[in-house]
Amino acid sequence: MSDACPPAVLPQKLAADVAGHRIELVFEGGERLARLIALIDGAERSVDLIMYIFENDAAGLHVLRALTAAARRGVRVRALIDSFGSGDTPDALFAPLREAGGSATFFSRRWRSTYLIRNHQKLILIDDAAAITGGFNIADDYLSPPRSDCWFDIGMMIAGPSVARAAEWFAAIHDYTVNNDGKLLLLRRLIREWPVGGGAVSWLVGGPTQRLSPWARAVRADLDGARQLDMAMAYFSPGQGLLRRLGRVAQRGRARFIMAGKSDNAATIGASRLLYGYLLRKRADVWEYRPCKLHMKLIVVDDVVYIGSANFDVRSLFVNVELMVRIADADFAAQMRRFVADMEPDCDVITAETHKARAGWWTRLRWTLAWFVVGVADYTVSRKLNFGLGDPDPDV
Repeated sequence: MSDACPPAVLPQKLAADVAGHRIELVFEGGERLARLIALIDGAERSVDLIMYIFENDAAGLHVLRALTAAARRGVRVRALIDSFGSGDTPDALFAPLREAGGSATFFSRRWRSTYLIRNHQKLILIDDAAAITGGFNIADDYLSPPRSDCWFDIGMMIAGPSVARAAEWFAAIHDYTVNNDGKLLLLRRLIREWPVGGGAVSWLVGGPTQRLSPWARAVRADLDGARQLDMAMAYFSPGQGLLRRLGRVAQRGRARFIMAGKSDNAATIGASRLLYGYLLRKRADVWEYRPCKLHMKLIVVDDVVYIGSANFDVRSLFVNVELMVRIADADFAAQMRRFVADMEPDCDVITAETHKARAGWWTRLRWTLAWFVVGVADYTVSRKLNFGLGDPDPDV
């Protein structure tokens, strides 16, 4: 098994043309950074960025220099950064960008009722015509050449007519953050009333709704009656309703789940492992990705693909502000299904026997506690509460 990330057996990129859109998926972090910088350098009118984590490291400084240079040449540059995910990033880091005429705003900067609601989105818009999204953040771990300690993730680049909707969404969430940050009822209304597009490529949002978020309702509807499901998910800890739907897909046809075997957050792996027994009883395939930390958020349901910022856990389904792209195209879904299948050589295949062997009562108790904490606490908090699970390992 290779210790590089991503392993050589996987494609370095995938591309598709869907309903007037050009879609490219970039898996290698160094190439993601190069493509992002090239797009910012080529911007003529605007660059808009939403990011959960924006680190003060080599990758973050590289992106910041490109944003600042764009602002200096007259491009409108707006950055929206989550204050908790980027808690170690000083506000002063963005002083050069502001001096050049750009703006940088922190989401939920002060303690109030919405403080535990995080802006978990990842989106970069160039001239309202091209967009980059996925699970990656602006940090070395996501934007570096392959190495064993990086995050294996997806960077999706989209050009086409629906990007205008993403630009409208950025304008709405940016206006909320600048003028109404912390007003929970306004945020809920913004999420609830955002139109769900019906095209082949649609931008779905999520947030602190009382029931499932709009993106989660969409995937739930796609799961009803589905016969094929493939999911590669960094953090997996849904509630019982959605878990039962996943099980029914496995019983009707086939369901395959790739979970993280390595992470910087042992609690999230424990929370996922708590649910393996149920999935295996429903005849689902469960694999754990081992070469490095899995961070992608990918769902393929029949002929529909979801890619974006949302994990399949309670926080992403009910609490965090999220962005997912729904792509309805049979050929693209087939490509992504092959991509998932090709990951098997780099995974541990979990069977009922291997799962039972490591699921003693004490371990199950810790998994259960992890499930509850992951559902309530932000990822940066649950990362510190691993309940003695330590560095996740197949024998733990």
